[in-house]
Amino acid sequence: MKTKKLLSMILVGAAAVSLLAGCGSDTGNSQADTAQNDTQEDAAQDEAQTGAGDAAGTAASGNVLVVYYSATGNTEEAANTIAATAGGDLFELEPAQPYTDADLDWTDDDSRVSQEYADETLRDVELVSTTVDNWDSYDTVFIGYPIWWGIAAWPVDSFVENNDFTGKTVIPFCTSSSSGIGESGELLADLAGTGDWQEGMRFRSGADEADVQDWVNGLGL
Repeated sequence: MKTKKLLSMILVGAAAVSLLAGCGSDTGNSQADTAQNDTQEDAAQDEAQTGAGDAAGTAASGNVLVVYYSATGNTEEAANTIAATAGGDLFELEPAQPYTDADLDWTDDDSRVSQEYADETLRDVELVSTTVDNWDSYDTVFIGYPIWWGIAAWPVDSFVENNDFTGKTVIPFCTSSSSGIGESGELLADLAGTGDWQEGMRFRSGADEADVQDWVNGLGL
């Protein structure tokens, strides 16, 4: 009798051990499966976010163009910052006959810019090119220039006159040591005759990069 009771106790204990072992195995597998699923989901999300970021960067690069003429490098610096911040492309306006330092000496009445200022017929400055590849693909066009005698440096005029801005948002910007942007943007808009021209921004010569970035980010492009 005692032998049967002892045998029965041994069998019950063995069954309990087996049950606990089985439960432990199931819990371990469940945790492993959960961790694997979480890892896969995280990887999928990371991939989706990366793809979305790449797509956004490509779209911005294809939609924004920064056109600029720079006489001494100040406008070029601002243009580079705008393009980098907005994810845009750059197009530099280059006079076929480049301006020398002597040409830009506005204090000399005989200098090139002084004579062009005095005689408007001399302001038709030929550019190396006014044609932008894939021009129709750009929705937003920044146009940058230094201020000469209160207006946009006239090498910009040739580009504006030779392009159709229909359907484009145009944002002027300028650099100067003291003068404001004035009516330079409005005068260019009148010259263009097409496009949705926005209020422009003036940056001081050697403008702080953060100031330019803050302006661009505030535009909500």
